[in-house]
Amino acid sequence: MADRILVFYGSYRSDRMGIRLADYLVAGLNARGAEAELIDAKAVDLPMLDRMYKEYPKGTAPAAMEALAQKIRGADAFVFVTGEYNWGPQPGLKNLTDHFLEEWFWRPAAVASYSAGRFSGVRSGTAWHSILSEMGMVVVSSTLAVGPISQTLDANSKPTGSAGESLDRSFGRFADDLAWWTAAARAQRARKAPPY
Repeated sequence: MADRILVFYGSYRSDRMGIRLADYLVAGLNARGAEAELIDAKAVDLPMLDRMYKEYPKGTAPAAMEALAQKIRGADAFVFVTGEYNWGPQPGLKNLTDHFLEEWFWRPAAVASYSAGRFSGVRSGTAWHSILSEMGMVVVSSTLAVGPISQTLDANSKPTGSAGESLDRSFGRFADDLAWWTAAARAQRARKAPPY
């Protein structure tokens, strides 16, 4: 059974460099036999959070929100690709994520961060660990941190230079860690219903 993995990306900027990392991850996970799909917050275009998905009467949530809720429920694992804005998470990705809660429960998540500079978005990546844990996900310990993004992945999301080689070397462990926790969580959910 192929792991169904949603890769979330949250930049709304016109010159989005992080999409390179999101596309790289989708391609890499699919090459390993997963069924990975990009969820682009800008394309989904949920409004600023007013009501969470669960706060709508059944069947009345906006169509984009309903469709995404079904995808999240059907996924085995998640990857969050985050840039860093003033030491913190991207607002677009955080807003999209906050529309849901129970839909995330009991599945693993991994974090990949990036930036235009040498810090590679690690401060945002660190913040996402506690956010995702609070939202009911098991956050794997392996992370990816990419920076400068423009020197690591080209416009076609292909690794370039020594930074790209380093990303390729790190990706295997990142994907293996996520796959292990995905299999463990799937087996446990099949063995025993979650406690809540």
